[in-house]
Amino acid sequence: MAENIAPPTIADVDAAAATIKGVALRTPLVNSPVLDARLGARVFLKAETLQRTGSFKFRGAYNKISSIPPERRAAGVVAYSSGNHAQGVAHAAQLANMPAVIVMPSDAPKAKRERTAALGAEVVLYDRDTEDRAAIAREIAAKRGAVLVPPFDDPFVIAGQGTIGREICEDLESQGLKPDIAVVGASGGGLIAGIALAIKARAPGAKIYSAEPEGFDDTARSFKSGQRETNARMSGTICDALMTSTPGVITWEINRKLVGEGVSASDAEVGRAVAFAFRELKLVVEPGGAIGLAALLAGKLDIKGKIVVAVLSGGNVDAEMFHRLIAA
Repeated sequence: MAENIAPPTIADVDAAAATIKGVALRTPLVNSPVLDARLGARVFLKAETLQRTGSFKFRGAYNKISSIPPERRAAGVVAYSSGNHAQGVAHAAQLANMPAVIVMPSDAPKAKRERTAALGAEVVLYDRDTEDRAAIAREIAAKRGAVLVPPFDDPFVIAGQGTIGREICEDLESQGLKPDIAVVGASGGGLIAGIALAIKARAPGAKIYSAEPEGFDDTARSFKSGQRETNARMSGTICDALMTSTPGVITWEINRKLVGEGVSASDAEVGRAVAFAFRELKLVVEPGGAIGLAALLAGKLDIKGKIVVAVLSGGNVDAEMFHRLIAA
């Protein structure tokens, strides 16, 4: 159980960087003069939309699967995900010549389901509102003797995502800069936990904020109450990648110490961020991947004169939704 697992450290993030080097892409840190002028800050966007499988999830999945001993690989891996972790695990398993089963919600974007299957994974669908995806995945893993690859509450997964923060700091340092503020999307909290570990190790004074959809801000509410809070709903936002019900156990231990504050954005604000990224940056960003940029564009934080980083965490969006958002 996650309660009995020690959280990863910066040493684990550094080890993950060595593991994924040459396999995961080192994505660019994009700066836009238009965005800088609009927000009155120097804003850098980490374009994980350009990562393998279209999101940051490949990093953690590959780091976790690489840790599996050879004698356990024949039985494969099992994961549960709305789409981005699904694709990351499917591709990482494909590279390791391991079978993969992915438990996905039946309302996951069609593009994410199709791409997961195209990467060779067996897709098992479930009802997001009535069924427990983790329980389904655990049962399949137990029957097959497979290794469960959680979407966020795992030290290897968190450390893999932390390589993003490591790259952010290295790329800023090459310009003589350090981040003052980082805004990172949060669902179960694995991405922001890993990034917080890496950034705080290199820029202790940086402030890190979680960004979540309105109505699904369990992380921000947890920071305020001091304990893990739960969302009232399991669906109802265009940010399909950010609908986990509650922060993870391991991720919460990291984030409550290193993050501690959060903001949220409405679906309308997220849609405008998706459109902005398309028009001004020529990047395709899915709604959940644009949540940090949405919070900045909506003025949720005072960033005037600061060095600010937001993570564009994924670009796997259905064509129909993308057209609707950029047209609006």
